[in-house]
Amino acid sequence: MKVKNELHHGDNNPNMNFSKLVPSVFYADIADGLKLFVDCLQFTVEHKDFNASQPYCVLGKDGIRIMVFQDEQLAKAHYPELRLETNNIEEVYADVSASHSHLLHPNLNKVTNRPWGAKEFAILDNQVGIRFQQW
Repeated sequence: MKVKNELHHGDNNPNMNFSKLVPSVFYADIADGLKLFVDCLQFTVEHKDFNASQPYCVLGKDGIRIMVFQDEQLAKAHYPELRLETNNIEEVYADVSASHSHLLHPNLNKVTNRPWGAKEFAILDNQVGIRFQQW
């Protein structure tokens, strides 16, 4: 596979400034997403609307946000993998493995030094995989 070595940098428009990327994750049952992000990873519910045609929550922690939606059709089509960087992977691993060891990914269930220089471990529920990294 040949990859073009061309990047479009635009004109560095000061109005084109981003500060965060906020992913959306779809679950057949939003309760599963809340178990992972709120119960396991200790995100807080910043907003929720369970009565909407597509129930959703805005979850936040440490200045990052994620949108969790209940939509069975989209959940069947999308199985995302997210990466969370941390400066204390051993502490995160200790907390997750103590409280939710059943979520540890079978292929990366311990903090592991990776060839690209990161320490990593991963968790997995029925919808999303999360890889924790420390560089």
